[in-house]
Amino acid sequence: VCALPWVRGLTLDPVIVAGSRAHVGGASFDVDPARKLLRGYPHMAIHPYPVELIGDVPLRDGTVLHVRPIRPEDADMERSFVNGLSEQTRYYRFFYRLSELTPAMLARFTQVDYDRELALVAIAATDEGGSQAFVGVARYIANPDRLSAEFAVVVADAWQRRGVARVLMQGLIVCAKRRGLERLEG
Repeated sequence: VCALPWVRGLTLDPVIVAGSRAHVGGASFDVDPARKLLRGYPHMAIHPYPVELIGDVPLRDGTVLHVRPIRPEDADMERSFVNGLSEQTRYYRFFYRLSELTPAMLARFTQVDYDRELALVAIAATDEGGSQAFVGVARYIANPDRLSAEFAVVVADAWQRRGVARVLMQGLIVCAKRRGLERLEG
């Protein structure tokens, strides 16, 4: 429905349910040929998670980081990430002495309105068991003029000077341009 707004109706008939399985015997759909291909999701009040932004990115040293938009279920990783920053790095990111993210801040940072803001996270494996942690976060929030946005970027102390911020900012800039933003201010 999100990706194909020109579909007016979809009929699945018959649908046979047996135990925990379902089988669709036939499908048909109606389309509105007058509807044009939309760029993005202007027809929706709440934009879906941008899965097209998920990917792996190599750093200069060959380390590969997983980069993707932040999700609400990332709250624990976001809290651990900010708690693991040095006092100086936290100050440079938030411009005041922050001891810990409040629940409201945590919700604000992880529950993103993908239409007017974006937060990209860089994730690295922390051990052989598959555990993961944020090593960087870059975000923008569009201003009311919808032509400019404020951005912020922060990288974990142990990952600084390895190209993480560059990778995140390049991704953020590409996304901002696609959204029609003309300027990022930070």
